[in-house]
Amino acid sequence: MLILASQSPRRREILATAGYVFNVARPAVEERPRPGEPAADYVERLARAKALAVEARADDWVLAADTTVVCGGRILEKPSSPSEAMAMLKLLSGRDHEVLTGVCLRHQGYSWSLVESTRVWFDQLTEKEIASYIATGEPMDKAGAYGIQGLAAKFIPRVEGCFFNVVGLPVARVRRLLAAAGYLPSQR
Repeated sequence: MLILASQSPRRREILATAGYVFNVARPAVEERPRPGEPAADYVERLARAKALAVEARADDWVLAADTTVVCGGRILEKPSSPSEAMAMLKLLSGRDHEVLTGVCLRHQGYSWSLVESTRVWFDQLTEKEIASYIATGEPMDKAGAYGIQGLAAKFIPRVEGCFFNVVGLPVARVRRLLAAAGYLPSQR
């Protein structure tokens, strides 16, 4: 059985839409970068920690991921307040940034991991546009304070790389990782 170690409804939706049959386990992992930790190392570390944090039978496959946004050298996690969301969106406005997702697959004492990177460009936003977007509530549970698959789509003129990585799971890379590790998927 494939187990998705994630609390993200977006990751569940991506994996289900791709035709995978899986169960969901909610890992309890503190999501905070270490001082000076590079963003790629951070998301890979969290993905590994999440994969190890859930119980699984010996023949189960555990898949975990963590996504963050990096702009101007700063890691932008989920905002803790509307004012923090405002600051993040002002930082992203009119420039490009990187979205990184760490993925870890665990099976029978082995683990495989990767980091996927996607570049995203934001239009220049007015303070009123940002405030209106924050008022919808959408930014509050998303790294970088935006959802590319939602209302923020209208702010994003260009994406270079995997769109699904920005949503939270680079599904094509996940498929290749599963295949390379020997996983034979159940189809729905």
